Amino acid sequence: MNKKSRLGATYLGNGRCQFVVWAPLIRKVEVHVVSPKELVMPLARDDHGYHRGVIEGVETGYLYFYRLDQKKENPDPASRFQPRGVHGPSQIVDSHFAWKDQNWPGLPLEEYILYELHVGTFTKEGTFDAIIPYLDELKDLGITVVELMPVAQFPGNRNWGYDGVYPFAVQDSYGGPEGLKRLVNACHQRKLGVTLDVVYNHLGPEGNYVADFGQYFADRYRTPWGAALNFDGPHSDEVRRFFIENAIYWLIEFHIDALRLDALHAILDISSRPFLEELALSFHEQAARMKCQAYLIGESDANDARVVRPREIGGYGLDAQWNDDFHHSLHALLTDEQIGYYQDFGQLQHLARAFREGFVYSGQYSCYRQRRHGVSSKDIPARRLVVFAQNHDQVGNRMSGERLSQLVSFEALKLAAGIVLLSPFIPLLFMGEEYGETAPFPYFISHLDPKLIEAVRGGRQDEFAAFQWQGELLDPQDETTYSQAKLNHYLRHDGQHGVLLEFYRELIRLRKETPALASLNKDNLDIRITGARKLLFLHRWMEDNEVMALFNLNNHQTSVTLPIPAGCWRKRLDSAEKHWQGNGSTVPEQLDSKEEGGLAFTPWAFALFIKEI
Repeated sequence: MNKKSRLGATYLGNGRCQFVVWAPLIRKVEVHVVSPKELVMPLARDDHGYHRGVIEGVETGYLYFYRLDQKKENPDPASRFQPRGVHGPSQIVDSHFAWKDQNWPGLPLEEYILYELHVGTFTKEGTFDAIIPYLDELKDLGITVVELMPVAQFPGNRNWGYDGVYPFAVQDSYGGPEGLKRLVNACHQRKLGVTLDVVYNHLGPEGNYVADFGQYFADRYRTPWGAALNFDGPHSDEVRRFFIENAIYWLIEFHIDALRLDALHAILDISSRPFLEELALSFHEQAARMKCQAYLIGESDANDARVVRPREIGGYGLDAQWNDDFHHSLHALLTDEQIGYYQDFGQLQHLARAFREGFVYSGQYSCYRQRRHGVSSKDIPARRLVVFAQNHDQVGNRMSGERLSQLVSFEALKLAAGIVLLSPFIPLLFMGEEYGETAPFPYFISHLDPKLIEAVRGGRQDEFAAFQWQGELLDPQDETTYSQAKLNHYLRHDGQHGVLLEFYRELIRLRKETPALASLNKDNLDIRITGARKLLFLHRWMEDNEVMALFNLNNHQTSVTLPIPAGCWRKRLDSAEKHWQGNGSTVPEQLDSKEEGGLAFTPWAFALFIKEI
């Protein structure tokens, strides 16, 4: 992506700026500079519908619209900054930044421990700069990568970010492009990576003007959020170019380490060379040129292994994907919920299968979907699957936005942490999870159009109907819904919250320092269900290092007689110990395979053992 051809306004220095916009539906495009002085200059149109030109006498900070056939004026679809919101003019920005991350090598994907956060609610201020003082605490916890929910410009200042309408423009209320660069720079200086959530399946409804420029949307497809983007119809080459350039833009301009691609199942594309495959190829080629470690992580509820299979064997070539089945298996066991998609889960064998294979549904009949669902993920390496006990979707798409801390006991919270962090997959924590944050995380917006606001309210009601949740739906437009989602950081040092934080820190330390746990490998793993009881036995190994863990997913004390693998095993972590404010351990400090005996576990407890050499 060189400066001579990239989309949008590119400041060239010395009062010169290049403008490139794809507008095949428009005969004449003019740049209308509106501040601090007024200037109108036409762009030249080529045969592919691109309008280009270099304008002199402008500087960074100048505001402009595109004037289309002298009839209407719209912001730039590839705007780099919208300081006056989605309906206001675009701003010329200087891409130069004094980076201090030259010694940042990036991280292998196997070392990713993700921490997902929403910029607006992570701090009281709701800005990129306000996150920086908390980075040392995240580093001390053991987090290796901060994952940001979408930051592309959305309407107003309260939004999850999935209603973005300017994919290149960084949200003004968060601190704009300079603020994001300062945050990434600060992360890299602390050896923390940064993943950014991007949305390539739709554009939000408010401030969405791209249809005035070209054929960005497909007539034959619809998504749950409106018109689908045109990735396989006439003129789709240019739509693909727009989003592929966007992905590379985050890599080059902002030094982002990985992109999380939202809702791949809503990217509707039947072409012989799918958009996702082309995106992955272009992104990885750019990363190779930059000699950096950069990744694409997909989110899909389709259980489609093609997402992460190599291109050479018919896959799209992404590096990893979220595994919702792991979450659903764990959540249903912890809460006994059997509504909505949780009706497909609730048996311990589901969680065991998630450990063993990844996807739970790999072609079986799904009662929730009323059809067969998924394909096998047996051949997918563990390092290509991201697992979690909570994330923004699973918390926020509840009627009241309750976190797990509001649904289960303290012992069950520790158990959930152990199951995720002792798994062979890439773990993800949702902001505040590590200390049992109590603030809800409901869905929130700040739209301006009254009809759109009512449509969102009605849509949320319809979504929740399948779950039969009781209670009153929080109004997504009400500012209180947003403000109550702000984290209570002071809790991390208080009572059980502080204990849970230390528990997470110890779990992550053991994961990093124990070879059998640090190795993300499903092959070196044995997972068993112990009889008819809800007890799960996990055995993992890496060369001469071996660990075993036993998880009690019962709300009562449970005993089991277990054949111990050969050797002497010393206990390294026990969630029931008084040190962790548990009910008191009933598990011995040492186990020996020569002494087969019964073990008793308190409710929702687990213990980790390491084999002595």
